[in-house]
Amino acid sequence: MSRRNISARYRWAVASRAAAAFLGGYALTSAATIVLALLWPVPKAQGVFAASMLSFALYAIVILWAFHCPSVKRVWTVMLIGTAGLSALAWLLNAGGAA
Repeated sequence: MSRRNISARYRWAVASRAAAAFLGGYALTSAATIVLALLWPVPKAQGVFAASMLSFALYAIVILWAFHCPSVKRVWTVMLIGTAGLSALAWLLNAGGAA
């Protein structure tokens, strides 16, 4: 496929998928890391460390899935709803934001 044959719509679809994978994936992984750190049944420092180490693998998996999924709309939907759900769960687990 030559460069002239690639349509603007295709380029926007790839850019949208890349933004969803990298930015949305980062937000989703960040929220998941917080929830894992709060739920891990070890002392708080060890839970944060373990969740942080696991987040690297999770972020890679999310990025790979975002480029594997056939629908860009589904990728954005999962990223947004997943991040919102995990953020709400983290807020609830942290006693409504109280330290």
